[in-house]
Amino acid sequence: MTEDIELDYNDLIQEAQKRAYRFLMRDVLKLVAELGDAPGEHHFFIEFLTGAPGVSIPDHLKEQYPERMTIVLQHQFENLTVTDDEVGVTLWFKGKEARLEIPFDAVTQFADPSAQFGVNFDIAPPEAEDDRSQEQDAPEPEAEDDEADKGEGADIVSLDSFRKK
Repeated sequence: MTEDIELDYNDLIQEAQKRAYRFLMRDVLKLVAELGDAPGEHHFFIEFLTGAPGVSIPDHLKEQYPERMTIVLQHQFENLTVTDDEVGVTLWFKGKEARLEIPFDAVTQFADPSAQFGVNFDIAPPEAEDDRSQEQDAPEPEAEDDEADKGEGADIVSLDSFRKK
């Protein structure tokens, strides 16, 4: 039945680009982990789905950000660990230490504003465990802006979506 199969090169290219951007993000974070700090003015915004499989964050952060959360790796982070599949980091929220473990597959946006680089990963949020309406979503983190470029696959995003107004 191979006659019924159609190769969709546009979809294949988009998936390959998405994988390439994830590898790039992983390699950048590995370099930062090896250096112990971000070089020069580099800093990173990482938005991720808090309910995605494998995400580990403290309960108080999960309650505050039930769907998405944006973290900033700039001056105050410790114990950055990077594997092929995830990034782990210790951050402080209102003076309280928190360890976060984030699979790369859960990342929805990655940006380095100092390099004017950003990528948006087209990821569907995980299905709700009950029949609650998605209209009951909690407010998004302050660093997010709904005007970020949206599209299929991995797209370059506007850095304005990561700047506080």
